[in-house]
Amino acid sequence: MSAETSQTLDRGLRVLSVLASSAGGLTVTELAGQLGVNRTVVYRLVSTLEQHALVRRDVKGRLHVGLGVLHLAGAVQPVLRDLAMPVLRQLAEDTGCTAHLTVVENEEALALAVVEPSWTDFHVSYRVGTRHPLSSGAAGKAVLLGRTHRDEMTYVLTKGELRTGARGLASPLRDVDGMEASVGIVTLGDLDEFRVAEQVVAAAAEVSRLLAGAPV
Repeated sequence: MSAETSQTLDRGLRVLSVLASSAGGLTVTELAGQLGVNRTVVYRLVSTLEQHALVRRDVKGRLHVGLGVLHLAGAVQPVLRDLAMPVLRQLAEDTGCTAHLTVVENEEALALAVVEPSWTDFHVSYRVGTRHPLSSGAAGKAVLLGRTHRDEMTYVLTKGELRTGARGLASPLRDVDGMEASVGIVTLGDLDEFRVAEQVVAAAAEVSRLLAGAPV
């Protein structure tokens, strides 16, 4: 490790990263094994992170990421919205559909930003803060698609999964470290799948580019 970096901070961040990817939590011994450091060091790291609510213990003593991480994540969300809004606005105007940026929070799809088209007679009302399982709806399924890293599949199309008669089309963000998300549209009208898919995929790629370079 470079002399200009902090080994302790690096280990603390690795603790959070390992716990975030361990759905069932880890014991101190298991965590020490994954980090490749002794248990005494892990105890000290965990104790410090617990004081800041970044790590918590369940009733069995297993370690998990703490609620303090959500407060940090919440501070980042306005930055994500600000960067994505111009792209979503253009997508909504071009397609005549409600456009949205959806992120993963607690293994649910969370609508973080929504833009409705200004010129259509009717459109789907889709509220910021709406949540649904990743396994339902185009936005969540696009995130799952992004986890597979299958580049030949660039978007997901769904019909009536979250609202009767509604059609959704979404594409995952890629190459944005530390975040899973998708850009998509939803409509009650007819959908020119291939034309709209091209626009949605391009919008997702643009948001990915913007977020990858954002100081968040």
